[in-house]
Amino acid sequence: MKIFSALYEWTLKWAEHKFAPRILAVLTFAESVFFPIPPDVLLAPMVMAQRDKAWRFATITTIASVLGGIVGYGLGYLMFEPWIQPLITEFGYQARFDKAMLWFSEWGVWVVFIAGFSPIPYKLFTVSAGFLSMAFLPFLLASAIGRGMRFFMVAGIIRWGGAAMEKKLKQWVDVLGWLVVGAIVIAYIATR
Repeated sequence: MKIFSALYEWTLKWAEHKFAPRILAVLTFAESVFFPIPPDVLLAPMVMAQRDKAWRFATITTIASVLGGIVGYGLGYLMFEPWIQPLITEFGYQARFDKAMLWFSEWGVWVVFIAGFSPIPYKLFTVSAGFLSMAFLPFLLASAIGRGMRFFMVAGIIRWGGAAMEKKLKQWVDVLGWLVVGAIVIAYIATR
């Protein structure tokens, strides 16, 4: 089934839309607070469609992510007990949140940097940092550096890969898509 090829083509066309940078900013901001889909899903096709704007897109993504992280920090600081804790439990993030709290106690601000750079859900660490009343300036710096490194790396790799990468991606997009689906299913079964 070639579901992912059609989705890839649709995303590339949509990535050229005049409102795509604004949508990227909104998606990225939301991902840093609550949204489950990482912004790389839109950043990569936008850079693929308009390679000359790679650094602009990476900058938009970084700024929006850090602003979302600030909101997540504020939510954790001000509203953890009455609102956030029940949502973490309801959405099945409690085990991840507990692990985040353990990592904070062991690693401090470094965990924000690692969460910002890696595919670990950054939103859990923004809320946790606020809940734990982590010093704001170190939180902000770790977020900006971690998120910036991640998004500029993604944009740089896609920009550098150019047409050759696009050709290979088109060739393998369906296989890669089904491998990701399989990995998600296996991870879900393994964590249950």
